[in-house]
Amino acid sequence: MSYPVPTVTTMDETTFWTLVEQDGDADPDERLDRLTTRLASLPPPDITDFQVLLDHIRGRADTWDHWAAAHLVLGGCSDDGFFYFLAWLVGLGRARFGGIAEDPDALADHPRVRHLATLDPDAWGTDVPGWEALDYVAREAYIRATGEYDGLDTALAARGHAPMVAPDPDGTPWDPDDADELLRRLPRLSALFADRIAHG
Repeated sequence: MSYPVPTVTTMDETTFWTLVEQDGDADPDERLDRLTTRLASLPPPDITDFQVLLDHIRGRADTWDHWAAAHLVLGGCSDDGFFYFLAWLVGLGRARFGGIAEDPDALADHPRVRHLATLDPDAWGTDVPGWEALDYVAREAYIRATGEYDGLDTALAARGHAPMVAPDPDGTPWDPDDADELLRRLPRLSALFADRIAHG
């Protein structure tokens, strides 16, 4: 689904990506805590803009082709799973996200995805591509900054912005279990995860 470009204060896309990319190699819990702390130190309107930008940016990869890519990588992907997968894509940083948003087959070039392809999914543990907690970081930061539990919802409503709470993919739906379509649309990912594709 396409989201309108937000009206921002000092929280522009460059600032958004700077915040997201900091501590990208840290432990996931530590990375999240640092992001929340940094965001909570900003004025509440900037925290609101962070959420608006997150929805706007994540929407760029909210397509049926990206959902099929997630389905292939994860060995199946619910709507919640895809939603958290999109957040994980954002967590990869601006350059990587931009390339994958433009071409979901570019996931095949990501070292982590290539590593996962060598493992049994049961052995993935915490390496499963998803970042559910990113959905809640602006809300937690807003509470820390203002003490207002529902403050972010109120601020977003005042902007006329309905938060993205589930995928709403652009494009024409297609069956991600269709081997021929996978090979046509996602050739590199299909080669990487060939053992998951049923032929015939």
